[in-house]
Amino acid sequence: LPKTDPTRFEKSSSTYKLSSVYYNNGASGLGASGRIGEPYNFNFGRPKVLQEEQGTWRQRILDPGSEIVLKWNKVFIVACLLALFIDPLYFYLPGIGGDDKTSCVKTDLNLRVVVTLFRTLADLFYFLHVVIKFRTAYVAPSTRIFGRGELVKDPKMIARRYLRSDFLIDLIAALPLPQIVIWFIIPASRSPRTDHNNNALALIVLLQYVPRLYLIFPLSSEIVKATGVVTKTAWAGAAYNLLLYMLASHVLGAAWYLLSIERYTHCWKSICKQESTPAKCVPHYLDCDIFYLPDRMTWANKTSVFSKCDPQQDSSFPYGIFQSAVDKGVVSSSFIAKYFYCLWWGLQQLRRICNPSL
Repeated sequence: LPKTDPTRFEKSSSTYKLSSVYYNNGASGLGASGRIGEPYNFNFGRPKVLQEEQGTWRQRILDPGSEIVLKWNKVFIVACLLALFIDPLYFYLPGIGGDDKTSCVKTDLNLRVVVTLFRTLADLFYFLHVVIKFRTAYVAPSTRIFGRGELVKDPKMIARRYLRSDFLIDLIAALPLPQIVIWFIIPASRSPRTDHNNNALALIVLLQYVPRLYLIFPLSSEIVKATGVVTKTAWAGAAYNLLLYMLASHVLGAAWYLLSIERYTHCWKSICKQESTPAKCVPHYLDCDIFYLPDRMTWANKTSVFSKCDPQQDSSFPYGIFQSAVDKGVVSSSFIAKYFYCLWWGLQQLRRICNPSL
């Protein structure tokens, strides 16, 4: 027949279909190993799972493409997003207390307990993720030919590969560093002659925030690789993007609040160092822990530290972008009030970044 005859293609196509059925049904033929009588395997594009005996759940090795791993990745990415919302709440722990005449720096104990509880629950997900990655097989790089590959299910090889790749980042993200700082390090290092300083806590939270934020990207790529999309519906995708936008404003607002507290107390400390009459100012007088100490109350009745740092009475101290936090009493408000105000402030700044003409 001529090469352009359509009956030739129909014959060829039907012959291929028959031969495919013939081999798939296990009929005798030339198999994958080249032997006569073995069925041929047309399984392209999927890793070949190494056959081994199923042990207990502690000895079980997970297939990275299995349904349970995919579901865990979805659960873990939600836990990561919630953890990213929890960590900036540590920035709201310091606040301004006192009465109408005098002020001091305090720490919100109730908020500290609540944030620590939720942060510990989030840390458990990170530790569980480390355990799961130690028990998840991987495709051997030497077998990745034409989209095929064999899953390495040897626990020692899996552990060796994981320790050389992502283990350090996962471990840093899982450590309960802020809890250790606020419950052990700061109380142990504070004495009556030390100042309120939140730099250590802010540094620990921000340093651990980077690997926690990084983990979202490989998780999203794994979900996209398995299902094609992160979210299955357009509404879910819009909600996911809105959540990331709110997360950015949440972090920005919390950082702005903490820096506002630092700027406000910096004004106190700078004037306190210069004040010697009518009563000498001591830096630890600014701490609410000794608010009712007799010497402190005597100093508070005579000092001019707080009046000179009040923008409504004296506008000489430059507060900069933190002026509104002091003017509107955000630094001394309740948690709900200052949280939503800082969130609104963060949204404003993001809008200005996205559209500088506004």
